[in-house]
Amino acid sequence: MMQANQSIDAGVLNISFNESGPVDGVPVFLMHGFPYDIQAYAEVAPILAAAGCRVIVPYLRGYGSTRFLNANTPRSGEQAALGADLLALMDALNISKAILAGYDWGGRAACVVAALWPERCSGLISLHSYNIQNIAQSIIPEAPEKEQRLWYQFYLHSERGRAGLEKDRRSFIRHLWKEWSPTWDFDAATFEKSAPSFDNPDFVDVVIQSYRHRFGLAEGDPAYADIEKRLSTQPAICVPTITFDGVDDGVRGPSSPAKHGHHFTGVRSHRVIPGVGHNMPQEVPAIFAQAVLELIN
Repeated sequence: MMQANQSIDAGVLNISFNESGPVDGVPVFLMHGFPYDIQAYAEVAPILAAAGCRVIVPYLRGYGSTRFLNANTPRSGEQAALGADLLALMDALNISKAILAGYDWGGRAACVVAALWPERCSGLISLHSYNIQNIAQSIIPEAPEKEQRLWYQFYLHSERGRAGLEKDRRSFIRHLWKEWSPTWDFDAATFEKSAPSFDNPDFVDVVIQSYRHRFGLAEGDPAYADIEKRLSTQPAICVPTITFDGVDDGVRGPSSPAKHGHHFTGVRSHRVIPGVGHNMPQEVPAIFAQAVLELIN
């Protein structure tokens, strides 16, 4: 079981994180998604640490033991905030450049930093390819079968959804795990290792704001307005990148590489992995770790 063994003030947060491997190794940040936590990298991190990497796995805002420093800070889950948090953590740890790897919310944070601060990113691993939201186009509906997969987002747009998440976080999240990774045979013990992370007092507020903001239904934190403005231009990613799709992903199935190709102006390798759902690093840790090592070597 992976546990946070350090914490540090970084930007508006005190971020809890697990660190392993030599302090002088190649820095690698492993970023978890919604609704998961650092356990997603419990098997990836040791592989990378054994290969000589300095591996940092933080809890995102609203998860685990990460906390806001000020009670008055908006509990935003918008993409700009996630990217700013990652950059602030790099600054706090005096890490000038690193491999950034993640999926879902964590992959979005990695993409934001790679796109806007490429000098801080030596390589990118991103599930779902270009993971920066196009909020201006969020009102445009997709095909019905794709809309159906996003039911949880629409549910969280309502106060009924907020109440449902608050009432029983664990049942809601366990259902998403099963729906999004139908070929991942996780057991109750695996889920219970992550479940306490969703008891964070800011979890519900951060999640609700995230899923409303991405559809233009909630205001963002003014502190990140400039970053959101830059992201609205859909900036290109120029760093070396490996992108993945899981064939059995219950949220976003595989898409044509051409759909995202124009967003990547550097070297990019795109891979579609059979038998993999939404939580790739926990489902196939060896494949995920190997991709990180490819960017280093």
